[in-house]
Amino acid sequence: MSVLVVTGTGTEVGKTMVTAALAAAALAAGWSVAVLKPAQTGVAAGEPGDVHEVLRLAGAQVTGAELARYPEPLAPATAARRAGARPVGPAEVAEAAAKLSAAHDLVLVEGAGGLLVRYDEEGATLADAARLLRCPALVVAPAALGTLNATALTAEALRAREIPCMGVVVGSWPLRPGLAELCNLEDLPLAAQAPLLGVLPHGAAHLAPEEFRAAAPGWLAPGLGGTWAGTAS
Repeated sequence: MSVLVVTGTGTEVGKTMVTAALAAAALAAGWSVAVLKPAQTGVAAGEPGDVHEVLRLAGAQVTGAELARYPEPLAPATAARRAGARPVGPAEVAEAAAKLSAAHDLVLVEGAGGLLVRYDEEGATLADAARLLRCPALVVAPAALGTLNATALTAEALRAREIPCMGVVVGSWPLRPGLAELCNLEDLPLAAQAPLLGVLPHGAAHLAPEEFRAAAPGWLAPGLGGTWAGTAS
C-alpha cells in the first residue's frame, strides 16, 4: 500500500484526525508520509486548513499538498462554481497522488465530506480518483446511532466501483458511550463487510502534538501501523 484514500460516511466524522493519526503512526514506524487534500472548502486564503492540522499534530516531517481551496463550506463542485474557480477533477487528483507516491512510502488522500460528494460539474467524485489510482479506501465513521446505514452505503458504493475497502475507523469515541455506541462497535464490521481498524477518542484534536503522536499508534490496528487491540476505552 503506497496510496490510501481516507473517506467518510459524511462530513465532520473525524477524517482529518484519522489522517493525522495514520500519518503519525507511519512516521513512528520510519515511513515517509505525504498528505494530499484535493479540495479544501470552507477556508479562506491564508487560513489553516486540514493539511495544516495534520502537519501540526503528526509532525512537520509530513509533506502536505492541497490542490484547490474554496472559501464557502459546501461540496467541492458547488463551492468551486460559486467562487468562479476551476474545479478539481479525478485525473488531477490521481496524478498528484502518483507523483507524491514516487517520493514517499505512504500517501494519504483525504476527501471532503463523503465518498460520493461531487468534485466537478460532470459529477466526478473521490471514488473516481481512487479507481484511477487503483488504491484502497479507509472509511471513517461516527460511533452514534445511524452510523451503520451510512457505513453500509459507503462500503456498498466502494464495492460497486471495485475499490477495496480496507476497513473502518471510528473517528470520535465518546467519553461516556451509550448502548448504541457500544453495539455499533461490534456491528460496524458487519455493516462495512470489512474489519474495524481503530477508534479515536473524543477530543483527540485538543491534545498537544507530542501527546497526539505518542498516542496515535494505540488508536489504530496493526494493519494501519498501530497497536490497537480491538476494544474502545
